[in-house]
Amino acid sequence: MLDVSRPTPSPVANAVFQAVQQHFHKVIVPLWQGPGWNPQLALPYEALDTEHQPLPPQRYRAMACARQLYVFSQLIGEASAPFAAERAAALFRSLQRHFHDAEHGGWFYSIDPEGAPLDRRKDLYTHAFIVFACAHYWAKVREPLVESTLNAALEVVAQRFAQGEGLYEASLGEDWSLLGSGPLQNPSMHLAEAFLATLAARDDASVEAALLELCQAMQQHFIEPQQGVMMEKPLGAVDNWFEPGHQFEWYFLLASSPLLRQGPLHACLERAFALSERLGVDPQSGAVCAMLELPPQASPRDATQRIWAQAEYLRALTLRTDGQAFLERQLQALQGNFLHAGGWYECLDANGAVSRQDMPSTTPYHLATCYQALAGYFG
Repeated sequence: MLDVSRPTPSPVANAVFQAVQQHFHKVIVPLWQGPGWNPQLALPYEALDTEHQPLPPQRYRAMACARQLYVFSQLIGEASAPFAAERAAALFRSLQRHFHDAEHGGWFYSIDPEGAPLDRRKDLYTHAFIVFACAHYWAKVREPLVESTLNAALEVVAQRFAQGEGLYEASLGEDWSLLGSGPLQNPSMHLAEAFLATLAARDDASVEAALLELCQAMQQHFIEPQQGVMMEKPLGAVDNWFEPGHQFEWYFLLASSPLLRQGPLHACLERAFALSERLGVDPQSGAVCAMLELPPQASPRDATQRIWAQAEYLRALTLRTDGQAFLERQLQALQGNFLHAGGWYECLDANGAVSRQDMPSTTPYHLATCYQALAGYFG
């Protein structure tokens, strides 16, 4: 249930939080200031290896650029991050220079290592993160060009991706032609997150209406009625599943918003929270399972442990009255299992062994949002 009378966090949990937050500022952020930054293109490399060397670039994604724009935007104004404003400005310029489609509008999915458009499709996931990043960046700098880009991205979402009745196409062609993707859960969730970021930056009646309509559509088309969990594909789709990390991510977005809190979709995710914990989180190690089949099978479809799912569960616990006992365990699991002196482990296998060695440029976004929620919890 939603936190209204939160108990005082333990000194142990507070100490672990201070340590992981310092790790973010002293270890993770510098990776993307230096070795993770391509100064020729003014873009982050897609990933670094264990020696902090960029993996040979195959592409650069607009979504990765936008996520890093968010991270550095959040650091603007901090005494320990005098570099943040300059880096955020460079990322914003690169988003426009490399990815914007001057002919058809919108933003390409990716460019090649030389900076030419590679995957020219237009996907909702990318555009949601552009809205999200520009909203946060504009809230910091209040520059007219940033707000005009935010407005352009919102207009593209409304005019090109919207199917009507609150649903959105997940992917479209370069010229906005239909590709048959239909709506999907994950890009829809990040669109909700982007709408919330916009509303935090300004009053916007059209965005508020779109957000409420989106949540109504998600409840109608994606919530499994028996268990209340959010499915990854629309109800009735073949080969469907649900992901505990996304349950927790949706829960935080809904429970942290006065507009959405206590609404019908929040009630569904509230009801399904215990099920997501019981089936998706190991009670001993705190490991969050990647993918699950629905009960009665309830078996792991993919038992990989991903750092972003760990971060989302931890973030959700900051809004639970019954979350304090688990929050300390999850903080220690994040620190002990995923963070290390040189950065982080992206994935562990079902047995807790490292299964992915590289460090993607997209992950600091998840850690930043998690730590921001924790700062509010411990503040």
